[in-house]
Amino acid sequence: MSPHSPINTLIFDLDGTLIDSSPSILAGFSAALQAHKIAPKCALTAALIGPPLKITLGTISGSQDDSLLESLATSFKAYYDTEGYRLSGVFPGIPEMLSQLHQQGITLHIATNKRIHPTRLILDHLGWSAFFSSVYGLDSVNPAFANKGQMIRQQLIDQKIALDRAAYLGDRPEDGQAADANNLLFYGAQWGYAPFSEADTPKHWKLLHRPQDLFLNGRLH
Repeated sequence: MSPHSPINTLIFDLDGTLIDSSPSILAGFSAALQAHKIAPKCALTAALIGPPLKITLGTISGSQDDSLLESLATSFKAYYDTEGYRLSGVFPGIPEMLSQLHQQGITLHIATNKRIHPTRLILDHLGWSAFFSSVYGLDSVNPAFANKGQMIRQQLIDQKIALDRAAYLGDRPEDGQAADANNLLFYGAQWGYAPFSEADTPKHWKLLHRPQDLFLNGRLH
């Protein structure tokens, strides 16, 4: 990115970046397993959060049977979409960061692996819906996007976002890889579920230890 092209658009991941969804998602995993009388095959911790739902359900159930995973997913969604999503927390400094970006005229978007329905429920619940010009999930289209990079590519096209004026902010290496695949500047959130190893992080990724690190002298940099 040219230093003469100031950023005017930020695309955010959701889980582990803006919200701490671990209490709600882990409760949903537990509810789904209990509904099918399956003991978890690994500890239900925040480290599981991030990949698409059925992949994680396969990990915690120890099964790759598609019909079982579909049933588990249905049970998870029934819990999560009615009450579980309300357990989502907010990382310290995030509301202030969003307000500051909005006040500076930065256009904000979301691109998340989370399903679009609970994503919108959470944004409404937190009073954040008005902050975001677009919200994309893997299941925003049918068939679903294959991965986050493909989803962001379509979002850039649909929203007419200039690559040299935009950046993506997420908390996992896959987020940085999705940004790289679309020639976007990447900010890595170190407050998320899987902090980046600075020794193994590409030098062109900008790591942020707290949301306010996004700003230099009060302005986005």
